[in-house]
Amino acid sequence: MGKFETGLMAVNRWALIGLLAAMSVIIFANVALRYLTHASIEWAEEVARHMMIWLTFLGAGPVLRYGGHIAIENLQDALPPLAARLVRWVVVVLLTGFFGFMVWYGLIYMERAQYQTTAATQISFAWIYAAMPIGGVLLLLHWACIVRGYLRGREFAADAHFDANASASL
Repeated sequence: MGKFETGLMAVNRWALIGLLAAMSVIIFANVALRYLTHASIEWAEEVARHMMIWLTFLGAGPVLRYGGHIAIENLQDALPPLAARLVRWVVVVLLTGFFGFMVWYGLIYMERAQYQTTAATQISFAWIYAAMPIGGVLLLLHWACIVRGYLRGREFAADAHFDANASASL
């Protein structure tokens, strides 16, 4: 992995860790207060839901790198190598187009919702919808880092990590 790739993964992971930790603390505090004081934090569920949205979009890139998204690989396995490579090219074009669409349409959503505010915190919905274009950009960056290996032989970062650990343990 190059410096850019390592930095991208580190920043992405720490953002996910921070969001998940903050969401967990908010939900735990809200549940504890509900049972101990019979009152809850009125903004907790809304903020946790928005953090979950951000977690989903920011976490899609690292999951993509490791081949963790749902995939139907039987078709590629059944085809001759040249046809399987052609299928992978089609997948690359479709995914790249979809990630670009996410960025473009996410920006449109942000623009349309910028004057609507959330019920409890009164922040603009544009901040919540910003997860979509930012997640799309991150998907494009992560995809660019692994696409060559994917095209070559359906290789993912998990495969390289597994191979390195397997050879080290022998």
